[in-house]
Amino acid sequence: MAVLATAALTAAMAAPACAETAVKFTLDGRVEGPATPFLLALDLGYFKAEDLDVTIEPAGNPAEAITRVANGGYDFGVADINALIRWRDQNPSVPLKAVFIVQNRPAYAIVTRKSRGVDDPKELEGKKLGAPAADPASAQWPVFAKVNGIDAGKVTVLNVGIPVREPMLAAGEVDAITGPSYGPSINLRQKSVPAEDIVVMLMADYGLDLYGSAIIVNPKFAAEKPEAVKGFLRAYVKAVKETAKDPVNAVLSVIQRNGGATRDIELERLLIALKVHMLTPEVKANGLGEIDAARFERAIEQLALGYAFKNKPKPADIFDDSFLPPEEERKVE
Repeated sequence: MAVLATAALTAAMAAPACAETAVKFTLDGRVEGPATPFLLALDLGYFKAEDLDVTIEPAGNPAEAITRVANGGYDFGVADINALIRWRDQNPSVPLKAVFIVQNRPAYAIVTRKSRGVDDPKELEGKKLGAPAADPASAQWPVFAKVNGIDAGKVTVLNVGIPVREPMLAAGEVDAITGPSYGPSINLRQKSVPAEDIVVMLMADYGLDLYGSAIIVNPKFAAEKPEAVKGFLRAYVKAVKETAKDPVNAVLSVIQRNGGATRDIELERLLIALKVHMLTPEVKANGLGEIDAARFERAIEQLALGYAFKNKPKPADIFDDSFLPPEEERKVE
């Protein structure tokens, strides 16, 4: 009996550990401060603890993340949920869904300069707006204009490239640009535009009740590996909490992967993302990642002000909360 017990123990010790699930994850742009929690989860072994072998890659532009995950080249991604809503309306046969809200308040902003004669939304009339087609904020311009009583016909909207929008505003070639709150304003300062001349009109402060970026998952992957989806979200929640606790050190996960990044700048981007968009009063009350169904319905109605739906979706068509960790685990200070 002793020999059998020893043999059984030896076999158990020799047995391989639970095989890790390979996961490909796409960001919605470059490796910058707001991406910190995803990278930190990798660096601190939170994904590995969930038996996930995660690879994280940047994207060329925000829209690319949706197509990457939809076509199965990537299992997960972070993407603008309102872009997802429009994409689903145009591609109804692909049940691509979001499973976690990253930005409870979207980062959409109109960035302008007082010296260009713009200090509030109505003053955009008669001006030139640089709005990159690939920028999620630009897609909300029609909604922003209607909600704020702007005569959109009096605004010249130019489809400019994302890399040139700040240089064009700095040079006075346009009077305002669309972009994330933590992007253009910081880039303009680097181009010697005085901070006191920069105006950031956060769309969420001007009537837009939308959610922002979200974690999306390939439907086939979600159906076949639901525990991997749950594990990914558990790891991400832990990383968000750790990032909020020590952002100064957490942002090093970005710096070590972006050779051109400056720690102070990426930390500033991260802090704006955390304080303004991620850890909102609603999130502190209800926990990370969840939606409020009534608010989401209002958001879809607002989107209809600027987008003609073929079939207006319900919240459950876009967001699946079945993979979320329990509420007590998603609570933040």
